Amino acid sequence: MVHLPERLLAGYRNFMAGRYAAESSRYRSLAREGQSPETMVIACCDSRSAPETIFDAGPGELFVVRNVANLVPPYAPDQHHHGTSAALEFAVQSLKVKNIVVMGHGRCGGIGAALHPSAQPLSPGDFIGRWMSLVAPAAEAIAGNDLLTPAERQTALERISIRFQIENLRTFPCVRILEQKGKLTLHGAWFDISTGELWVMDPQSGDFVRPELS
Repeated sequence: MVHLPERLLAGYRNFMAGRYAAESSRYRSLAREGQSPETMVIACCDSRSAPETIFDAGPGELFVVRNVANLVPPYAPDQHHHGTSAALEFAVQSLKVKNIVVMGHGRCGGIGAALHPSAQPLSPGDFIGRWMSLVAPAAEAIAGNDLLTPAERQTALERISIRFQIENLRTFPCVRILEQKGKLTLHGAWFDISTGELWVMDPQSGDFVRPELS
């Protein structure tokens, strides 16, 4: 007996009858030749902000790693396990991606909990609290700004955190060297779940602006 939630099985049936049937040659080619995506996306694992859906990406187009609050830990080659760092290393050194996009999103639960740890406890477990400590300095600075409303603080930290993650990317030698050579470009993006708006970080000013779609 197959033990999967019925919703997943129904979705798989739709996938096989729809997208796979239409792109079966593409899937066979990817199986035979391997993947060669040009872009890596580091996104939040929030179920509402899937990069493949937002960017309407086909199979093999994006190399995606998702974690709580789309964070990038600084380069630390030690004896511990580093899932995001391992994925980054593979994308840059083996797949030779040309772009890395750090994509945050509105109403991020991890960011909200980092801003209000007592009101929104992250988890009683062993890992998530330490993980979110990566944004603690920025969260403390924003939380103390009484000129901002709670919603403004949330959005501000979601976007400021993206800039922090891009700087953390540059602590990885393989990223820093390739960026300096012009072979790798780092990007920041922020997606508003409620409106569908995508805001892109200007690499010079750090401001987030909406791209022209026409």
